[in-house]
Amino acid sequence: MSENKRKLGFFSIVLLGINAIIGSGIFLLPSAGMKAFGPASILVLFFDAILAFMIGMCFAECSGLFDETGGAYIYAKKAFGNFVGYEVGIAAWAIRIIAEATMYVAFATALGGFFPALNNTLSKNIVVTIVAILLMALNLLGVRATSILSNIITVGKLLPILLIIIVGLFFIHPANFHPFFIPQLTNPGNFSSAALTLFYIFTGVEGLVVTAGEMSNVKKNLPRAIMVVLTTVTIIYALVMIVCIGVLGSNLANTSVPLQAAFTAMIGKIGGQIIVIGSLLSIGGICMASAFITPRSTVALAKNGILPKFFAKTTEKDTPYVSIIINAGLILLLSYSGTFTYLAQISAISRFAQFIPTIIAVMVFRKKMKDADRAFKLPFGPVIPVIALIVSFWLIFNTKVNLLIFGFGALIIAIPFYLLTSTYRNSK
Repeated sequence: MSENKRKLGFFSIVLLGINAIIGSGIFLLPSAGMKAFGPASILVLFFDAILAFMIGMCFAECSGLFDETGGAYIYAKKAFGNFVGYEVGIAAWAIRIIAEATMYVAFATALGGFFPALNNTLSKNIVVTIVAILLMALNLLGVRATSILSNIITVGKLLPILLIIIVGLFFIHPANFHPFFIPQLTNPGNFSSAALTLFYIFTGVEGLVVTAGEMSNVKKNLPRAIMVVLTTVTIIYALVMIVCIGVLGSNLANTSVPLQAAFTAMIGKIGGQIIVIGSLLSIGGICMASAFITPRSTVALAKNGILPKFFAKTTEKDTPYVSIIINAGLILLLSYSGTFTYLAQISAISRFAQFIPTIIAVMVFRKKMKDADRAFKLPFGPVIPVIALIVSFWLIFNTKVNLLIFGFGALIIAIPFYLLTSTYRNSK
């Protein structure tokens, strides 16, 4: 009984999932959706939500088959062998680096919305440099993220979002939704671009299912929790988009800080300040948590033979100083490369290096393993994995080449390292 109490119940799983998915994206991306597809970008949200749900359910089935931690890396290795597992492991590291770089630029972007003098490339690079150096120093000194920080992150991001929704519903102008389908924007190319950009705000669901071993009654609770989490998150996102479009109209496409601009339009300067404080608390807290987690996940990859062993070197206080310094350098270089929207697109497309092997692994494990070995099985046979796979490849096919190079470049770079890493090749 005591062991069951230590496991996460249904309500805790739902809160964990909501907290994992709602991040910086909703503070900054509504304007990108409006610019790409107009008011009809609301429909893109629902498209992305369905894709996220299907991918999440594929992860749920795979996670119920293994006790090991590691997520997509474990599924890929078990389904396709060492090489694919290695590639997915490297992709997992690259994804964390890209995601953290995106967070740093998000922080600089939010700060630039509050101090217009900082709203330029040079200032952005200075801000992300200061953030990276500060977090690296805190990490090297052994300062850890705490539960208090987690609470600040949660309140910091949910309070301004709820304020926007509740207050904004009284300031909506229906005329701002006409025309809903803007002729010059409504085409397949713009739809795929908007879908890729806005898919970023749904990333995180894969992290929820990897913690299945910590949940009670996984077979019943996990799929229900995924449905509740994604439904809740989709409703919140849709309401935020509706409010931003309804309040700002076509002006939404011209701001880099849409929630701040919308709340300022509603109640004046104080409204923008509330959103800025909330968004900076939220994004800054996520940056701190990520700066703590990323080097330690890098150490785990090094110990598994995926990365060189020196990545696992630590100080006497068990601080992974090599991983901290190398990761910070890579994050900075990537942060300098573009805007938040650009990096969010790279972050979103890079996730498919984990998503696609996991989706295919579902069908492989159906043949390899008995139903009695699994905690959860997707309904409708192969329908959900096949649809998820088709949509994923469609998004990749419609992605710009430069984004694909950044998003999947680590897979190419990793090949010679795999050939040199005999420890991993010979592992069982």
